[in-house]
Amino acid sequence: MELPNKDLGDLFDQLGLSSTPEDIEAFFASHSLPPDIKLIDAPFWTPTQALFLKEEMREDAEWAPIVDQLNVRLHED
Repeated sequence: MELPNKDLGDLFDQLGLSSTPEDIEAFFASHSLPPDIKLIDAPFWTPTQALFLKEEMREDAEWAPIVDQLNVRLHED
C-alpha cells in the first residue's frame, strides 16, 4: 500500500535514521556533498542505505521525490 504525503521524516525512518525535525536538521548541518559526488556515493551511507537510495532513484519509485529532496538538501551550499 502506498503511503500518501511522504516526507523527509518518513525517508529518514526508512533509512534507519532518527526522524525528529531536530535530528534531520542536525543531519543536514553535519552532512553535505560537493557537486561532483552523487548522493548514492556519499561516504556516510551504509551499503544497505546506498542501495535503497539507488534503487528508488533508478526505478523512479514511490520514494523518488523525497530522495530527490534529500539529494538537493545535501548538495546545498
